[in-house]
Amino acid sequence: MVSRRAATDPSADQSAAEQAGRLPQLPAVVVGRVHHVRYRPIRYAFNHRHQQWLIDLDAGSGVPTWLGRLTDVRPDQHLDSPATWAALKEQVLAIVAAEGVALRDVARVVMLAQAHVFGHVFDPLTTYWLLGVDGQLRAAALEVRNTYGGRHTYVLVPDGRGRAEVGKEFFVSPFNDVSGRYAVRLALSPQRVATSVALHDDKGPLLLAATWGNPVPATKRRVLAELVTAPLMAQRVSILIRWHGIRLWARRLPVRTPSEVHR
Repeated sequence: MVSRRAATDPSADQSAAEQAGRLPQLPAVVVGRVHHVRYRPIRYAFNHRHQQWLIDLDAGSGVPTWLGRLTDVRPDQHLDSPATWAALKEQVLAIVAAEGVALRDVARVVMLAQAHVFGHVFDPLTTYWLLGVDGQLRAAALEVRNTYGGRHTYVLVPDGRGRAEVGKEFFVSPFNDVSGRYAVRLALSPQRVATSVALHDDKGPLLLAATWGNPVPATKRRVLAELVTAPLMAQRVSILIRWHGIRLWARRLPVRTPSEVHR
């Protein structure tokens, strides 16, 4: 399923747009933090070290075969499991075009994703930036996964500050239904890469999920260093999602199932 909304604020910040036109050296490892806040009915927050990869879909990860056995980002772990990076780019463009977004001058698609480590990956949120020939952001896509094996793609047309809104349509957390709207903010520059998603309902802010970090070139030395300093990152993501869910359940936050939500 796919959904799309245009940005709610049509104003453009020229300096932010100019900054967004500059890209980090790709492929890059984005080393930073993941931050979640639940505002109600129980206040709950966490902040962890996080690592993602930033890749131009025309070039791929560039990881040699021997290192790819330890960690890599693969196209077949996204969308409809395409076999090549070129096919993944075609799928992203087709999804966005199907929502009526004009793509005639889109030159590059840049993806922020979780790598698999020792054969395991769980990527809750993959972000795709669709960039024009001038390097400016034309559209974006958010590929969302849940722990039930489902996935959904939201298509966005952000404003000049990287902001957009979209209605929630996909069941993610067992503690929320599918009502409300997401306020999204994206950043892509040589100094900072970030995706922020805030969920609001008719009572106000409900939760915030954000990742941010500094992109550094994904050299073999850097990738190996990350495997040593932050081992089993993919496994850690899966474990932490379930651990925080258990803690919320233990505090008696009501649990919903996909079948209950979609009745």
